[in-house]
Amino acid sequence: MQTHKAKRVEIIIEAPMESRLTQALEKAGVTGFSVLPVLGGSGRSGRWTREGQVGRSGMVAVVCLVRPEKLDGLLEAAFTVVERHIGVIGVTDAEVLRAERF
Repeated sequence: MQTHKAKRVEIIIEAPMESRLTQALEKAGVTGFSVLPVLGGSGRSGRWTREGQVGRSGMVAVVCLVRPEKLDGLLEAAFTVVERHIGVIGVTDAEVLRAERF
């Protein structure tokens, strides 16, 4: 089966910022993403967990697969939201089937 090069972008951000981030991604031409709950982790401030939190606090992971030529626009849009809040952006190489979907 033939695969096609892509970039996988994972953005971890505070849950209340999810809609601002996804709107920025859509405005930058990103046509698909998945939003996943982040149950806990560890960072500069130490370990944390969602357990016991009320409401939409905590973190989410927004995962996108894009063609390499769309990466710069995606990163610029994401960074405008992430730079003022808690969050990180990771980029890895990926390969996908059905390239027409990206």
